[in-house]
Formats: sequence, C-alpha cells, structure tokens
Amino acid sequence: MKKFCIFLLLTALQSMCPVAAQIIGTGIQVNVVPDHQDWHYEVGQTAVFKVSVTKSSTLLDNVTIDYQAGPEMYQDVKKQGVVLKDGTLTIKGKMTKPGFYRVDVKAYVNGKEYKGACAAAFSPEQLQPTTVMPADFESFWSNAIAEARKTVLNPTKRLLPERCTADVNVYEVSFQNIQQNWRTFGILCVPVKEGKYPALLRVPGAGVRPYGGDVYTASQGAITLEIGIHGIPVTMEQKVYDNIFNGALMGYWETGMDDRDKNYYKRVVLGCIRALDYIEQYTPWNGKELGVTGSSQGGFLSLATAGLDKRITCYGAVHAAMCDYTAALKGVACGWPHYFYWNKGKGQEKQIEMSRYYDGVNFARLITDRQHGWFSFGYNDDVVPPTTAYATYNTVKGPKAISPYQATWHFWFQEQWDEWENWLLKELGVKE
Repeated sequence: MKKFCIFLLLTALQSMCPVAAQIIGTGIQVNVVPDHQDWHYEVGQTAVFKVSVTKSSTLLDNVTIDYQAGPEMYQDVKKQGVVLKDGTLTIKGKMTKPGFYRVDVKAYVNGKEYKGACAAAFSPEQLQPTTVMPADFESFWSNAIAEARKTVLNPTKRLLPERCTADVNVYEVSFQNIQQNWRTFGILCVPVKEGKYPALLRVPGAGVRPYGGDVYTASQGAITLEIGIHGIPVTMEQKVYDNIFNGALMGYWETGMDDRDKNYYKRVVLGCIRALDYIEQYTPWNGKELGVTGSSQGGFLSLATAGLDKRITCYGAVHAAMCDYTAALKGVACGWPHYFYWNKGKGQEKQIEMSRYYDGVNFARLITDRQHGWFSFGYNDDVVPPTTAYATYNTVKGPKAISPYQATWHFWFQEQWDEWENWLLKELGVKE
C-alpha cells in the first residue's frame, strides 16, 4: 500500500509539471519571409517579402494588418488596414546603397495585436561607420587607465558555498576601481583542481541585476569573472536592483554625456580593465589565454576591453550596442541608446563630440591582429540595428568571424548560444 501511495504521488507530481511549466510563444504567428534564403541581396536588387498570418501553422484568412517598410529606423512606406483575403501578402523593397531594408507587420486577431518583421541585408560587407575617432582618443584612455591604477585594487573575496560544485569554487569578489571606495563587484569561478588556467571576463548587458557567475565555463577548465558595473554587490535580491534601476540609476546611460570625464561609462570601461588586473594578480591565470565577452551593452564593453588591453586574446561581441551613434545625423540607423535619433542631434553639439570617446566603433579600431573576434547578431533586432553591428564588424582589422542569426531580435537562439560558448572554449584552449 505504501509503494502504491508513493506511485500515486509521483504520478500526480508529473501531471502537475506541465501546469507549472513556462509559457512559450503564441499559437498565432506573423511571418515575414524574404525570397533569398540567406536574407542577403546586392544593392540594386529587389527583395520580395511574403507576409502570412497563421494559427497552429495554418493560414488565417481575412486578417487585417498594418505594415511599415523601408531602410531600418527610417521606413518610408506605411500602410494601415490591409486585409489579407487569403492570408498572404507580397511586399517588395530595394536599396540603392548598403544597408538593411526592414518590413514590420502588425496583425489583429480577436482584438489582440501580433507582430512580425524581417530585415534583409543589402551589400552589408560594404557598410562603414560614420563616427570619427578623436585625435586624442588613445591618449585619453591610456591616461585614464594609468590614473586608475594609482588606486590599489584592495580586493575582497567571499566564498559562496551554495553555488560551489565538486569542480568549481564560486566567490563574490570586489576590488577598487578608479578611486578609493569605488568598487567593482563580481562573481569569480575557479576550478577546484590546482593549476594555472585560461581566463574569461564576462561583461553585462544594460540594466541592474544580480549575477550567478559562469560556473559552466569554469567546469570546463577556465577561470571566469562575471562583473556588474554599478559599484554595488551582485548577490542581493532582484527587488533591490529593481528599486535602484527605477530610482538612482534610471537612465544611467545618459549620465555625463557632455563631459568625457563625468560620463557614466568612464568608470565602467575602466572597471573592465581593472577586472583584468584582478585576474592577473589574484587568480591562477596562466598568463596566456584571456577572453572577454558579452551581449548588447556587454558587446560594447567587450570591444572596449579588447581595444584598450592587449592582454585580451579573444573577444565575443554579440549584438553589440553603443556603436556608431552619429549615424543618425546622416539618416542611417544608429546604435542604442540612439542618443541623436529623435532630434537629429540639434542642440547636442557637445554631446555629439563627447560620444566619440564612448563609441564602440572607435574601440574596435584599436583591436590588433593578435586578438581573435566572434560577432553575432540578429537582422530583426530593433534595439541594436544590424546596420551598426555590421559596420562595426567591418571596422575590425584583426582576425574575426561573423555568424548572424537573421531571425533573432534582441535575444539569441539556443544554437547561437551553443556556437558562442563553443567558440570561446576553443579560443581559451580548453576544447578542440
């Protein structure tokens, strides 16, 4: 009888699992598909987009849609109230210069709105950024690094037993950044087995949040340090970070835009360099392979870190934000946070000048042929336009690889994540 009761309990728990599982996707899909499988066209060619609205993978008739089409962020074709009598519509578009032609569709079904999009590339290998590198860009940053290093790291280190595994020790660490008591906090993961290891710095996307640390990469045989950028511990409850983000750090990316020494990202970028100092001085790094990687804001920080510090041997920049801000001044898609998009930079002359010291493109220009790069992004990304992602990639003179996942927006697919991780492990020398 006891065994039977246990069986019933297990059966009941199994039957409850689907109820507790996460909700994924919707039954209604808005599909926008180009007629080239790789989404690539040459300037002057015509792209043909097929729009369809499906429910359970079958066409819905008589659906009403609105759509916009044209160069991304500057779409000049706008239609409303179009009825898809047979569930489909064909839209054509072309570009007379390199860039991305984007089609955005909104469908209305049972009073609800559903979205779909497609951005086709036109000769993207010819895209070039607009931003100019200031004459004193390198000296500004080399002086800033030298000044920051006058402040000793004075690190702290606290074991997190609940996060440790049989193979990896996990710690919350901190170290001083550009002056006394200005700290960078992070999660350090170190293989338990004694020895010297390659190392990887993980830099964060925008926002304010706690961090778990990269235990997986550490379990494969590499030191990992995942840092926050806001000078606060990274192991508090999420609600604490939510309060900070909606309070003192609301819109932090716009702080000090008119003064290169007061710009919020000066301390952030220098914190990444100091993180490498910490790895070199306080971890069993092997002194050879050293990587940096991140997505969005973290993609920018990866470029900045690699550009400024030649200890970096590999970097992975995924849908890198904060690149080519000034493209908006020429009517071209610009990088997040799109500082000059809304008013075309009018009245922001000083901010435009200062933005060049914090543009990912200018850091990318400093990357050398000793540093290997991996770039990945989505063509449908409406936060980090692929125009800026491709222009930034084209800027890099050193060895690089590009792996776009066209259908992604500002997120990544599992296959993309797996490719990213495998590339890092190979570059770090822990996987063939």
